[in-house]
Amino acid sequence: MTQRLLLPALAAALAASGAQAQPAAPQQPVVLELFTSQGCSSCPPADVAVARAADRPDVIALSFNVTYWDHLGWKDTFARPEFTARQVAYARALGDGAPYTPEVVAGGRTAGVGNSPARVADLIAKGRAAPATTIAAEGGRITVAAGVAPRRGADVWLVRYDPRVLQVPVKAGENNGKTLPQRNVVRRLVRLGAWDGGAASFGTPAAEPGLKSVVLVQTRGGGPILAAAGL
Repeated sequence: MTQRLLLPALAAALAASGAQAQPAAPQQPVVLELFTSQGCSSCPPADVAVARAADRPDVIALSFNVTYWDHLGWKDTFARPEFTARQVAYARALGDGAPYTPEVVAGGRTAGVGNSPARVADLIAKGRAAPATTIAAEGGRITVAAGVAPRRGADVWLVRYDPRVLQVPVKAGENNGKTLPQRNVVRRLVRLGAWDGGAASFGTPAAEPGLKSVVLVQTRGGGPILAAAGL
């Protein structure tokens, strides 16, 4: 009788041991996108919070400066219309109604006002997901492996950003007289092509001195980011 009791217990223990030995699901860095403006008085705390999160090994932090506050008296020195268009796409996809600053989008899946380290950490946790494919770079080309693509397809984006902390003196508008530190400022956003689930290869523009690059595979129309890799 004692043996009959021990055998099921031993089997359960072995099963539990086997379950613990299984490899963890693959993870990818959470892409943290800050939409900010030098002309927005509410943005500096978010600039600082996201810059701090950029030190995390599980995060790719990017700062996109938008154009729609330029009318307040200060034209943002890093803003581009395509960055504003990216945020507008997120507003539609996430049901936000209209774009606003400071907004932080995590993984293309969730968004909020990222004006404190605690709020940014919460968004990172909510934006985490396993990758749907993998990205590799060699010889000036980007290769996206085969995987499961979303029904509406995906885009492959090249993002180039300045990894330094840039001190920006603002001389007009809501932040007049302040010097704003901005980190990982995006300088270029280029769509390389489409991904439909099959292995695909893309050429890239020539490297730009001082800038780092990230490749994103993202559900079309401002949807979830399916894979991300720094180059």
